[in-house]
Order: sequence, then C-alpha cells, then structure tokens
Amino acid sequence: MPPKARITKEMILNTALDLTRQSGFETVNARSVAGRLQCSTRPIFTCYENMEELKREFLAFAYEFYQQYVADFRKSVKVSPCLVLPLSYIGFAREETQLFKLLFISDMNLKMANARDFYEEIDNEKRAEEFAGLIGVDTERAKVVFLDLFLYAHGMAVLTATNKMALEQSDAKKLLANVVTALIRQEKPDWDAEMLRVR
Repeated sequence: MPPKARITKEMILNTALDLTRQSGFETVNARSVAGRLQCSTRPIFTCYENMEELKREFLAFAYEFYQQYVADFRKSVKVSPCLVLPLSYIGFAREETQLFKLLFISDMNLKMANARDFYEEIDNEKRAEEFAGLIGVDTERAKVVFLDLFLYAHGMAVLTATNKMALEQSDAKKLLANVVTALIRQEKPDWDAEMLRVR
C-alpha cells in the first residue's frame, strides 16, 4: 500500500484559497479544508496551532494572490500606468469578489483616524512616490491625489463587490480618467490629460 501523501502548509493554503474564491472565507474551517484534502483534521493542526494562525498566514497568502493579479493586469491590459492600480483593484472586486471582500472589506488592515494614516500602511508611500513620477507632480501633492483616488476607487470596488453597481472595465476607466484629471488639476492646473493615454 503506497504511503499517504503528506499534507503541507502550501496544500492547506491553496485549499483555503479555493474555498474562499468559491464561497467566501467564512466557509474555511478545519473540516472543510480536510474534506477537500481528503484527510482528517489532524494534519491541519500539525501544520497550524489553531485556525487563527492559519487565518493570519492565509491573509498574507491571499494578498500575494492579489499582488499577482495586479502584475498580470499590468502586463495584459493596455491602460495608462496612472490607472493600473485603481482599475486592477476594481477588476479584482468584480472577478475575485470573495477574496476582495476578505482582503479589502472585512479584514482590511487599514486604520485611518485621519487621512495621513493612509501612508502608515505598507507600500502606500512607495506607490504614491511612483504615482508622483507618472503624473509629473511633486510627491507631497501627488500623495493628496493618490489618497483621493484610492478612496474613490475603493468606493467603486465595494459597490461592485457587493453587487450594488455593475461596472465594466471600460466604464470604470472613463470614470477614473475623469476623476484623476480633476484631482491632479486641483494640484497642478496646467496638467495635460494626454498623459493618461496609453504609450
């Protein structure tokens, strides 16, 4: 009789990802994961002390999945670099609704007592600096625009994920282009909207 396949953390995380994508993270528990892996719950608790530990590791794993989605979007969709992050965020809400809800609604690790707290979060400062280079505005002014753009895109993405608004990519692109232009021109009135064209 061949030896049973060893259950690894990667197998557990991929199973949790599949379950979450299909029916939401609330369906992920030791039994549902074990059922998919056709094993008892024991291997789950050999790899993880408890479900809280699994959830912490899974959130990081799911965020890596989102980052890969953004990287693939950047390569495959012809759009101005200024619009890649907000458009991919909204696309993720539409295409990976359950993961979006987990990462960016129910378990979003964003604590904003005031607007500047946005830049305490991982990567937001770096993204704003990159955005500044793309739009040709100094970093401090670009940070104001980038935060406003995030809040606008987040609203559109949440409405999309909760089925309150059906938003195709072409519609989202037009709305975001209008908003980006208006926001940037508040900081730099002579800004040329042609910069939003795909190069």
